[in-house]
Amino acid sequence: MEGIPFRSVSRGSYYNCYLHGYLCGFYGDPVKECSCSATAIARYQKRISGPLLDRIDIHVEVPRVDYEKLAEKRQAETSASIRARVQAARERQLERFKGSKLTCNAEMGPNEVRAFCQTDPSGEKLLKAATQQLHLSARAYHRVLKLARTIADLAGSEMIMANHVAEAIQYRPRMGM
Repeated sequence: MEGIPFRSVSRGSYYNCYLHGYLCGFYGDPVKECSCSATAIARYQKRISGPLLDRIDIHVEVPRVDYEKLAEKRQAETSASIRARVQAARERQLERFKGSKLTCNAEMGPNEVRAFCQTDPSGEKLLKAATQQLHLSARAYHRVLKLARTIADLAGSEMIMANHVAEAIQYRPRMGM
């Protein structure tokens, strides 16, 4: 499973609740309160092992979207500009790993993480606090750094900054919402 891309996305409150095994359909919904017992929620969450969750790089909750947000007329980033940013990040990674068998950040092992994932002092401080407070395993710690490296690449930054670390940490699973 290592190195295989995997997406964990929950769509909307009903589906979030339904797909996650909660009976009422409203777990995590910002509008309607979940009526499931804390015991039922805890029982379900224990069914997914920590080591399995550690192997999923990005966890994203997709909440209900209000009509007003959907109908906004503001300019969104175009697919073409996103594609260009991703291509530039991929080229940056290929250049970084030139002369090795690696082609992208996700393939890095602990030695490459040490070599290529330097953070600025505030990013290091944030990473230390997150590791202690969230009780990150070694695997989770390295996954956060690899993801932060990718976020920095997408931003065109050679150094991993605190905001890149913070974004990578936010993609860790949230248990016991």
